[in-house]
Amino acid sequence: EVFTFNKVEIKVQPSFKVKNGDPMSIVCHADISKSTHFQLKHNFTIFKDDKVVFTTVSDKGDAQYEISVARSSDTGVYECTVEAGGKTKSSNPLRVWVKGMTKPILTVEKKEVLEGEVVKLRCELPEEEPPLYFYFWKTKMNSTPKEKDVFEPYRNFSVVEFAVEEGDNILQFDCFVKRYVQSEFESSEHSNKTLVTVREPFIKPTLSAKPSSNITEGDRIQFECSTVVARMHDIEIILQKNKTILSSVRDEKILKYSAIATLEDSGEYLCKVEQGKASKTTKLNVNVSELFPKPVLAASMNKLDENKELTLSCSVSGFRKANFSILRKNSNGDIWLKNSRNLTMRVNVNDTGSYICKAEVKGIVKESKPVRINVYAPVSKPTLSVVSGLPEVVLGKPLRLICRLAMGTPPITFTFYKGNEVKKTVINDTYATFLDENIRQNDKRGYKCDAKNNHSSGMKTSNILNITVIVPIRNVSFGSVPYGVVEDGSETAFLCSVNEGSWPILFRIFRKTDHEVLLFEKSENADRVMWRKEAMNRQDTGTYYCMASNRANVDVKSHPITITVILASWQKGIIASFVLIPIAGAVIFTSWWFLWKKKKAKGPSMEMSGSALATNMTSEKLSRQHDGDYYSGSSYIEDSENHVKTTDESKGPDLESAEVEYTEVEVSTLDPHR
Repeated sequence: EVFTFNKVEIKVQPSFKVKNGDPMSIVCHADISKSTHFQLKHNFTIFKDDKVVFTTVSDKGDAQYEISVARSSDTGVYECTVEAGGKTKSSNPLRVWVKGMTKPILTVEKKEVLEGEVVKLRCELPEEEPPLYFYFWKTKMNSTPKEKDVFEPYRNFSVVEFAVEEGDNILQFDCFVKRYVQSEFESSEHSNKTLVTVREPFIKPTLSAKPSSNITEGDRIQFECSTVVARMHDIEIILQKNKTILSSVRDEKILKYSAIATLEDSGEYLCKVEQGKASKTTKLNVNVSELFPKPVLAASMNKLDENKELTLSCSVSGFRKANFSILRKNSNGDIWLKNSRNLTMRVNVNDTGSYICKAEVKGIVKESKPVRINVYAPVSKPTLSVVSGLPEVVLGKPLRLICRLAMGTPPITFTFYKGNEVKKTVINDTYATFLDENIRQNDKRGYKCDAKNNHSSGMKTSNILNITVIVPIRNVSFGSVPYGVVEDGSETAFLCSVNEGSWPILFRIFRKTDHEVLLFEKSENADRVMWRKEAMNRQDTGTYYCMASNRANVDVKSHPITITVILASWQKGIIASFVLIPIAGAVIFTSWWFLWKKKKAKGPSMEMSGSALATNMTSEKLSRQHDGDYYSGSSYIEDSENHVKTTDESKGPDLESAEVEYTEVEVSTLDPHR
């Protein structure tokens, strides 16, 4: 028994586009070839959007999934899989679209409500499946609907609440639903329309002003706000002006409020009645006429010197019968000065400030605009100095000056001068600063500053401040006499000089071996210094350098020089004597012994000749020893490159022609530096 699947097919009846509410069938057909006629069980499974929606087992090669009433939720991709005899075959996917949605059903919790209450609505589609988008409409008569939308991912109904507002009377509610199908939204038709009647819990309040809404300053005004309430429970009446609550009552039908009218009381008043979520308001405009204008305060002078006389006068235009008072403004409360129209006083700097006057008529008090009075003390003679302290500046660095005052009422105008040239003008309280960044070496102009304020005494000028310009050290040169090689015990002079730099200059000479050693230190009002070291020794061999500095506080170092200390000439002579004399004696003895042996062999005549030869050879040897002595040449200072240098005027005789014995002495380890 052999079989094979040829193909599996799926189709929808009557069409792949079905109208919502119509019946439809999903048919699965298996095309199978068999070797003989035998019974074969088929396991049919139908999927919708990869979820199993239908299964059946049949001997036949067809299966049918019946949907009696198609809904939009039946829209999707269908696929059929057939399993038989251990073999499985699937169909191609088939897309089915159920167009249209059922009409939603709207229910209302209450058909009659009060203002401030809420209307609870429920919209549902019993035959549709989520996810669904619900839209609720609240419509007042002859107005645009207010809409609320809710997304329901897991249920086919939704519930919302609408607040009943002031002015609502008969309300109409309905709903509709949308769902996302085939990459677009599909919408249902609107539900049944439901009417809800609204009753008022209280009437709109009445607001009035007595004696009228047009009154004069100083008159008493009384406000009255009232309403009619259906149910006296949790009701509140509030009186406001410019969002400020003036008065309120609870569980009362009427509110009363009175006050003495002022100009500031003109404006719009609002009475509000609240109960639960319900609220109603009424507005009233009130106009208060002016009884008298604001007073005006006049001063004899606004700016004056200390110890001068000041007169303040208060007046009201067209009104003389008023109670006047003059005060000085203060952050902790105004300071009363006098109950009068006029005030005269001799002022000092502490009287600087703002002054006002007040006028009172029929209990109405009005205040003038403040008048500013400034009392000035004269400036003292300013003091000009350098911020850093000393009256000096390093060339190339900026100079910061400060001009100070011990006395003087601000604001003060400071003016800085360099010579007779104005450099800067500053307005400040007690001091001012000036930065001069153009410092020159030979600039001889002095600095000064002026100070003045509004006092009649005028300007004061500081003393002239002269500044010392410190030139930093440049190009330090260093050398010695003799230069380079020095004999043990001899004197050496070291010279350190600078090309440029302000005096005094601190010179320091160091020797550097394993560590630096300060040998000499001296401050000079000169551009050079010489130091003599009287007796050099072998321990003085090393590298030397000079360092120079001045008040610019920059250490400048010279190039190093190397000093080598060697044996003196007399020391070499002594060493040579101890070495050469025994050698000469040995040579003479050898020569005598050789001649004596010759004499015995050749007779007396040869003996005499040999004696004379030996004597001549000895004499010549001694003479050549004296000609071979070494002496050092002279030294000098060469100024072409600001360094002290040395040259040897004599290099001594040619040592290469000397005898072997003499040559060995000269290259011995007695003087390793030569």
